[in-house]
Amino acid sequence: MKTSEPLTPHLPPRPPPRLLQSGMLSVTPMRRIHPFTLLPKHAADCPIRSLFSNNSRTITEIKFGGRTVYSRTVEEVERAAQELLEFVEVKKRKEDQCIFGLDIEWRPTFRRGVAPGKAAVLQICGENSCCYVLHIIHSQIPKSLQRLLEDQTSLKVGVAIANDAAKVSQDYNVSIKTLEDLSDLANRKLGGEPKKWSLSTLTEMLTCRQLPKPNKIRLGNWEVAVLSQEQLNYAATDAYVSWYLYQVLKNLPDPPENKSEEIVVPPNDLISSTGIW
Repeated sequence: MKTSEPLTPHLPPRPPPRLLQSGMLSVTPMRRIHPFTLLPKHAADCPIRSLFSNNSRTITEIKFGGRTVYSRTVEEVERAAQELLEFVEVKKRKEDQCIFGLDIEWRPTFRRGVAPGKAAVLQICGENSCCYVLHIIHSQIPKSLQRLLEDQTSLKVGVAIANDAAKVSQDYNVSIKTLEDLSDLANRKLGGEPKKWSLSTLTEMLTCRQLPKPNKIRLGNWEVAVLSQEQLNYAATDAYVSWYLYQVLKNLPDPPENKSEEIVVPPNDLISSTGIW
């Protein structure tokens, strides 16, 4: 199993990480910050204050700053899944339920009549300090990972996560259970006209940060022998942001129910005689 050293969100530029011959990721450590400091310090600084306004100000990118655990062999993925199963049990004892941000990547096709590749990467994040990137195109889905995905006590969250679950089911005959779509949750929490949120638009709305989606990474080859540092960053950030946005949305107050009230307009003579309207 390949791991990277702890890394936290940091705005100033930093030297790029390099890949050592051993396969371990070498990164520049940075200072720790509170996991929820990605939210603006002042509500007026964020578009959520005026929910659907067009805000053209420049915003910084959001990036995962914790430890990325990259696994690609059967043994590595089994070990990672076992760690996650233990994490679930600890979370259940402390908080009753474990929440995972979950996403998948696969190799797209640009030729007519050629089906896209199988789900190649599955990324899972359950806290701000660590994300798991599992290269399942090489390991397939071993028993421990299947147990984790089919565990009904842990909630898996993401945008259009049912589509990801359907692809994993089709490609590997494994059912990812207990899902919640962040787009649906956002529509319930934010109120107003329902929107079809993407992970990028929801990130900008709730955190005033931009989720980078470079096409050269997003549409790249996720079936390579070893993922690049850029691919690892992209995958971990997507899973982390899904987990993080769920925390933000669940802590928002529910919008008031829209109850229609009958307005009674008094006759003109009542207005003039009493002066109460």
